[in-house]
Amino acid sequence: MHLLLLGGTTEARRLAESLHGTVRVTTSLAGRVAAPKLPPGEVRVGGFGGAEGLARWLREHQVDAVIDATHPFADTISSHAAGAAADAHVPLLALRRPGWAPVEGDDWHPVDSLTQAADTARTLGRRVFLTTGRMGLASFAHVSDAWFLVRSVDAPEPPYPPRMEVLLDRGPFTLDGERELLRRHAIDVLVTKDSGGAATAPKLTAAREANIPVVLVRRPPAPAGVPVATTPEEAATWALRLAGPAAG
Repeated sequence: MHLLLLGGTTEARRLAESLHGTVRVTTSLAGRVAAPKLPPGEVRVGGFGGAEGLARWLREHQVDAVIDATHPFADTISSHAAGAAADAHVPLLALRRPGWAPVEGDDWHPVDSLTQAADTARTLGRRVFLTTGRMGLASFAHVSDAWFLVRSVDAPEPPYPPRMEVLLDRGPFTLDGERELLRRHAIDVLVTKDSGGAATAPKLTAAREANIPVVLVRRPPAPAGVPVATTPEEAATWALRLAGPAAG
């Protein structure tokens, strides 16, 4: 069995590790991070050329199944994966970690886009901790009446907010570290995406403790008709069931 794993997340690496040596796994990375953590097995980097290019790749490389374990906000590749899998008649599963849920004391302001996040944040504070990734900073470039602390894995490129400081860092993050970050930079509003998972969740706890409002960008839904697993273990079970007795 040849499985194409659309990766780039912690869950994708865990899934590749669990299947390594049992089925043939090719992990595809978008290439947006300069030094990604590579999973075991075969790895390819870069795009496919849309849904048609991906469908062609599936046929040429005799792929038997696809698991889309990309970031919950990578809706373009998820849409391409759904179209390509249907075109190539290959089964597809989406692996999506559950989103975050508010608890007592949270002051969350859900929005549907980064543009809405920018407009909402400026009404809530003037010192913004922005953790939406370097690719979406253009949505905040027009905000000149607030200061931004931008955290990302790689350095951002313009356009971006005129008043900002960049913090290059990669999760997982600790609660103590997030508390100190908010205190040291006098943050009064946090902007983030509903990525889910434990690696970056401490910032939400730190914001709740400090009574800091959170602007939370809702995640896009998975493509219609695509089954969803919420853990790497569920996804591995799905893949091994498809592989049957030949696995291993």
